[in-house]
Amino acid sequence: MNHRYVYESAMPLGRLVRQVADRAQVGTQRSWKRPYGVGLLVAGVDEAGAHIFYNCPSGNYYDYKAFAIGARSQAAKTYLERKFEGFGSASVDELVDHALRALHSSLQDGNLTNQNCTVAIVGLDQPFTILEGDLLSPFIDSIVQEEGEGHGQGENQGEEDQEQGTAASPMEE
Repeated sequence: MNHRYVYESAMPLGRLVRQVADRAQVGTQRSWKRPYGVGLLVAGVDEAGAHIFYNCPSGNYYDYKAFAIGARSQAAKTYLERKFEGFGSASVDELVDHALRALHSSLQDGNLTNQNCTVAIVGLDQPFTILEGDLLSPFIDSIVQEEGEGHGQGENQGEEDQEQGTAASPMEE
């Protein structure tokens, strides 16, 4: 609010993330303070467009097109690295599908349901929207159905699918 009062405009998302990162970094420089032990994924839109920032516990921050954090997130990152070039021209439904496929690939037990996941959408000319429950069912059903079809094709195909590992967390530009 102070930024809006002084500059008569909204604070750019990058500046807000930098302030959070600076606060986290102070804990690494002072012997009497404890560093933060968590990373933070920040998604938002400003006049420059949509962004996903990752704040490290050390106080570093990075701007990404797509990113995943958390336990077993490496599979999701791998999926995103392979697919992110198509995210700029993808529809919102395609981006949600990519996000759920990334999440599904990083699940160890493989039980992706509309009860254990939620998708938030942030984009230009679109209000912040949370998809959960029955709104995610069509996306999840198509992923589960494709997985079921893939397992029935033969043993060699299943081995190739396991080696490729996939995951996503895309952001609309």
